[in-house]
Amino acid sequence: MALNLRQKQTECIIRMLNLNQPLKQSGTANEEVYKILIYDKFCQNILSPLIHVKDLRKHGVTLYFLIDKDRKTVRDVPAVYFVQPTQSNIHRIISDASEALYDTFHLNFSSSIPRPLLEDLASGTLKSGSVEKVSKVYDQYLEFVTLEDNLFSLAQQNTYVQLNDPKAVEKDIEAIIERVVNGLFCVLVTLGVVPVIRCPSGGGPAEMVASLLDQKLRDHLLSKNNMFAEGGGFMSSFQRPLLCIFDRNFELSVGIQHDFRYRPLVHDVLGLKLNRLNVQGEKGGMKSFELDSSDPFWSANSSLEFPEVAVEIETQLNKYKRDVEEVNKRTGGGSGAEFDGTDLIGNTKHLMNAVNSLPELTERKQVIDKHTNIATALLGQIKERSIDAFTKKESDMMMRGGIDRAELMAALKGKGTKMDKLRFAIMYLISTETINQSEVESVEAALNEAGADTSAFQYVKKIKSLNVSLAASANSASRSNIVDWAEKLYGQSISAVTAGVKNLLSSDQQLAVTRTVEALTEGKPNPEFDSYLLLDPRAPKPSSGGGSHVKGPFREAMVFMIGGGNYVEYGSLQELTQRQLTVKNVIYGATEILTGSELVEQLGLLGKKMGLGGSVAASSSSGH
Repeated sequence: MALNLRQKQTECIIRMLNLNQPLKQSGTANEEVYKILIYDKFCQNILSPLIHVKDLRKHGVTLYFLIDKDRKTVRDVPAVYFVQPTQSNIHRIISDASEALYDTFHLNFSSSIPRPLLEDLASGTLKSGSVEKVSKVYDQYLEFVTLEDNLFSLAQQNTYVQLNDPKAVEKDIEAIIERVVNGLFCVLVTLGVVPVIRCPSGGGPAEMVASLLDQKLRDHLLSKNNMFAEGGGFMSSFQRPLLCIFDRNFELSVGIQHDFRYRPLVHDVLGLKLNRLNVQGEKGGMKSFELDSSDPFWSANSSLEFPEVAVEIETQLNKYKRDVEEVNKRTGGGSGAEFDGTDLIGNTKHLMNAVNSLPELTERKQVIDKHTNIATALLGQIKERSIDAFTKKESDMMMRGGIDRAELMAALKGKGTKMDKLRFAIMYLISTETINQSEVESVEAALNEAGADTSAFQYVKKIKSLNVSLAASANSASRSNIVDWAEKLYGQSISAVTAGVKNLLSSDQQLAVTRTVEALTEGKPNPEFDSYLLLDPRAPKPSSGGGSHVKGPFREAMVFMIGGGNYVEYGSLQELTQRQLTVKNVIYGATEILTGSELVEQLGLLGKKMGLGGSVAASSSSGH
């Protein structure tokens, strides 16, 4: 059976809400206990896409609060805490227990609580005489946000900037890598699987994460309380997943380009966050919508191009109208025929059918109205900003390896926001083989004229020129000197940046990540990917390099992107499972899910840290 991360994480949360008691088949605890739920902001974001208010009520949660808000005493009621293991949260729990705010405290930490903090909790509750109030302490290993069955985010913001910061010291980098590994470990514990790990070699962030995760899994498998024990017998690759780890620099363009498919458009243009978005209603006010697997239209059509979605909305609306008309006819609502007493039984039957079909029709109409609202808002932005033109031109540039100068300048001087033009200009830089200095100067002038902050453009230009220097000296002794100089100047992962430029897009426009995952899951010898690291935490540690007796093929794959993922890559990997025989299920995750604008803002911050680019103040916004 395919791994389903959303289902697994939801089950863990429901068990936690029921005081970690075994559940009946109905999904509720044996005895109903009314309780209070206390969470911090991070854990609220974990709960938000998975659990709704009606679900909380079903599991006996009558009140819920943020931990840092002032709360009143509620006697004789247990409290379930779901928080990150931080110093401030521990102090707040000690304070709540000493004031006896609740009858008992069931403490659930989103990841493993470090020993010093556990000792602080013990000594603090002992001093205040409230230690007996603490019923149990659990490490839940849930420190990640699941957005869809096969999509998760570690919600670790600005990781791209932190890893590529020229001023970052080794200790900072190690702390970031460790945080990423802890998040991935939580995902694997929740799924209950130990994967075989592959990643590009070369010492970049992907290799650092892969090696540390391998070590963490090995150490855990040797410990007494091994949480992967049940899966110990599954040694064949068809039953174990392959985890492929990449760094955003592996394929930077995908995170920046405009896209015309429904899901990436809704995320990029309307700001989909934690499966929710706000759209301007027809009468002026803002409307809030939820988009997840409970919405049949979203599930069926989110990977389609926007024009196809508009046609599908129209089709669904016409089908709805026909069905309503049919109900009216059957119940005599629109027939105009005189009532004949002999058909009383038949009429009653039709009436009962009509009454039964009303809830389904009402629900369908709500879904159609929701997507009509969203599509209308998207269409307004598409027309105003010429998003369709940007998407097409960027795609053509990547295919042809450049663009006609007149077309380039027309796009930069035409419709679109400052950010649209900046993204387009960066895509132009990435797509061209060699930099034409006078053309680049014209592009910069057009960006300045539009009032755009050019820091991100300057940053990519610097990386690009460095890549050209590397290519030119590829076979000479000076190459290593350039790499040394580059790494001193640009921070940790510049070699990964420059190595990744060749991966931008293959000729058939299939994303480099998808192409690589397809080859790695097949497990056949492939000169392009044979240099990839292969780590198997269940295999004996080889004396040199990685190794595993499990070579593939793999039915299940997990793909993780350090430095920010996006819905374009996610969609591409889901399509892979539809058109290819080997891999049947792909789970995609990232340190955070970013829009093109958010990634460009992070590139701009790096440009500023290097003293490049425009004078406009950079704003740092992050994904989820």
